[in-house]
Amino acid sequence: MADKKTLTFALMDAPYENARSTTALRLINIAAKRGYDINVFAYEGAVFLPFAGQQAHPNPVHGHDAEQEDHPLPREWVEAVIKEAAKNGGKVDWVNCGLCVDERGAGDAVEGVRRGTPGDFWNMAESSDNTLVIPTK
Repeated sequence: MADKKTLTFALMDAPYENARSTTALRLINIAAKRGYDINVFAYEGAVFLPFAGQQAHPNPVHGHDAEQEDHPLPREWVEAVIKEAAKNGGKVDWVNCGLCVDERGAGDAVEGVRRGTPGDFWNMAESSDNTLVIPTK
């Protein structure tokens, strides 16, 4: 693709806290379907989006077991966008801020996520066609 785009996203919100993370993952998924190269810099609570330790849970209030509850796991969404980009000729470079990871104990991320520094975000933004920062409120 001669006009292949590279997009960078900076995410700050932890999973389940608000719709910003879900919206960001939807935008990233659209870019993945288009075969774009995608950079994601996860900062602050967003380092938990690809946290491998996420587990589905039951909902005793509704009488559902974990399978029936079918609770969404952001780590699965991250894995899915990485695969979707690759399927369409793009790639995802997902970087978790190492400082944020250490502060939160979020070192166990899904495959395809690497540890980095705020300098990685600078380099990503410099080499991208466009950058979208989705901050916390």
